[in-house]
Amino acid sequence: MNIEAILAAFKNGEITGEEAAQQVRGKFFTDLGHTVLDTDRARRTGAAEVVFGEGKSPTQISDIVASMTQSGTNILVTRLEADSYQQLTGLPANAQYHAPSRLLWWHDEAPAAADSTVAIVSAGTSDMKVAEEAALTAEFYGNPVERIYDVGVAGLHRLLARLDDLRAARVLVVVAGMEGALPSVVGGLVDKPIIAVPTSVGYGAAFDGVAALLGMMTSCASGVSVVNIDNGFGAGFLANRINRL
Repeated sequence: MNIEAILAAFKNGEITGEEAAQQVRGKFFTDLGHTVLDTDRARRTGAAEVVFGEGKSPTQISDIVASMTQSGTNILVTRLEADSYQQLTGLPANAQYHAPSRLLWWHDEAPAAADSTVAIVSAGTSDMKVAEEAALTAEFYGNPVERIYDVGVAGLHRLLARLDDLRAARVLVVVAGMEGALPSVVGGLVDKPIIAVPTSVGYGAAFDGVAALLGMMTSCASGVSVVNIDNGFGAGFLANRINRL
């Protein structure tokens, strides 16, 4: 029921003022006690609220998912550890959980497929969980994804062997730890926007990804933007936005 219909029902005496107020508020947010869901976000921004699972209890996540399922909202939960996932209750039967990327998703209605491809490029196998978070996020929003993994700068021939795939994508997410050099290299090979993702992979002087972050932010390659350390979700979400412009 839209707001005009709610107001008409109140005017006609079909619902009380309190019932009308509750239904109007429900168009914008739902208060679960521990969480206030932004139910208007999809209308405002084109994408429903995404649930950050880290720090939330299995009971809280179960409540949130149940509310979103009831309202017919597509669900994406990030940073959901496997032990928390095992304790969730009332999940839709076709909900999917991806343990390496710690993502849970469910579609009430599948999004329209994008016409062009997002490439997810990772430097090493150790970066794969962050790369997969980006890849699965982009796929959640309906983007075809080309995975180009383990092509770091220590063996550039591996990257050059995938040059056609790199150049075929409309936007590229490039994931790397250590010194974070890979986005700069890719930036010198393609004419598409690059979203660089530093990871916390590396020995002591990598400072849990700070070295890669600073290296990517000071890249000499043009067209490289940077998200936060290990933020595969943010990169995948932004890639979706760019890919649909």
